[in-house]
Parts: sequence; structure tokens; C-alpha cells
Amino acid sequence: MRSRFEPDRQLTARMLVTMFLLGLLYVAFVAALIVLLKSVVLVVVIAAGLLAAQYWYSDRIALYAMHGRLVTREEAPQLHGVIDRLCAAADMPKPRVAVSRMDLPNAFATGRNADHAVVCVTTGLQRRLEPAELEGVLAHELSHVAHRDVAVITIASFLGVIAGLIVRFAFYSQLFGGRSRDQNTAAVLALVMGVSALVYAISFLLIRALSRYRELAADRAGAMLTARPSALASALTKVTGDIARIPTQDLRTTQAFNAFFFTPALGPGTTVARLFSTHPSLERRLEALAEISAELGETS
Repeated sequence: MRSRFEPDRQLTARMLVTMFLLGLLYVAFVAALIVLLKSVVLVVVIAAGLLAAQYWYSDRIALYAMHGRLVTREEAPQLHGVIDRLCAAADMPKPRVAVSRMDLPNAFATGRNADHAVVCVTTGLQRRLEPAELEGVLAHELSHVAHRDVAVITIASFLGVIAGLIVRFAFYSQLFGGRSRDQNTAAVLALVMGVSALVYAISFLLIRALSRYRELAADRAGAMLTARPSALASALTKVTGDIARIPTQDLRTTQAFNAFFFTPALGPGTTVARLFSTHPSLERRLEALAEISAELGETS
């Protein structure tokens, strides 16, 4: 699929490098599990099954986790209208449209490709933003679909998901296995836990490095499509400020989806090291949008 969204060769290169490194890591991870668990069939079947589920059902999983549902044009005419105009301007297929009944002001795109993409917007975001600001956010999300980085981040996150699940399984197995397990089995479980934890840590850092750049790329592509970078900057400032006022307990269940969100769901007083952040800082994003505004000669 080719669209009128501004291409980003640096993003494409970073996605290829990230997927190559994660692919190597994944092969090494599966090989290590086969050696430790001594069962080729078990490891391959489980790994392949989870990868297939993550790839084919990522959109449904994300919508379910965020309490979102697909909406028709009659149910959300304004939302459909904005996406229709942006897709026509970008010359790209229209994704499915979903709404999440959450007060958290945010939006995300998911799906394995442009033909199976979903753009989901929370009611909290729609309530807070002006039409031009909402258009800027939706252009940002559509650019993720056009750049294909939604599919890449979904597949890339798989390795971290499976490694994290294995760490938890091994931990609870060790914790509740009691004395019924011999020392050799316990040692194997400990090694599995250690390998999985290392894989999770490496994939965690690789995905976040890619995620930070893809947000800047989406900001630029969305702002160039609408020719209104100031509207996107206004939406970013407003949403970030409002998220900071939402109770921390209301954000905990959504923070696992930060890499997919328009802006991260971070509670008040949260300090996240730059290395571990899924998004560039607000200041960095506003600075980049200001440069685009000057480039376009925007006056409003």
C-alpha cells in the first residue's frame, strides 16, 4: 500500500533492524528452550501458536483490553467523517473505527495490515478535543497504519510477551511446586526463568527505542497531511495535562498499551527514564512540531 503520507526512510530502516535483531533473539530463545526443556515439538508448537494468535487476533485483543467496540457511521458520524476525509486525502483504505468508553483521553491504531486495521478513540479524548485537534490525532494514528509500524510493533512485542509469560510460569512453578520436584527440574526451571528474563529485557529495550522514533515519525506525517501541526501540538499538550490529573489506579490497567497509545498513560509524579520510555518527551515532540510549523509557514 502506498499513500500520500510522507514516507520516512529512517523509520523503515529502524523497523527492519529491530525486526532482524528480534528475529535473531527469537531463534536463540527458542533454541535455548529446546535445549533446556528437551522437547522440540512442545516449544515449537507453543511458540508458533502464540505468534499466530498475536498476529491474527491483535486487533481483537487490544479492543477487548481497552473496552473498545466497533462503531458504525450512524453511531459515530463525526468520527467517521474525520477519518473519511483523512483517508481520502491520504489515498489509503479506511480502517475500521472503534470507540472505547473510557475517560482516559487517548487513541491507538492496531491490526496486522492496512486491510485489517482499527483506529480506536476513547470518549474521554473526543470530549476534550476541538475538531481540528481530533483531526490531528487521527492523522497521527492513520500514519502508523500507512507506515506499517502498527504491524511491526505488534509482532515485535510478541517476543516480550511470551518471555514474560514464561518468567511468570517458571516463577509460580518454583514457588508452588513444593518438595515434589527434584533438584534437576528446579535447576532447569531456574535456567528457563533466567533466559526468559534476559530475552524480555533485551526485547523491552529494542521495542521502546523503535516506539520513540515511530511516534516522532507519526507526528510529522500527520502534521504534514493536515498542514496543521499547531493543532496536533495543542492536542498533545491538552491530553498530556489531562492524563496527569487522572487517578493513578485508573491508569494501571492501560499502561501495558503505552507503546500503542497516542500519548503514554503515565500518572502524576511518575518518573520514567528516557531509556525505558515508549514515547519521546512532550517537549521533544512540541519542538519537532514547531519546526514543521515553521517549515510550512503556518500562521494559525
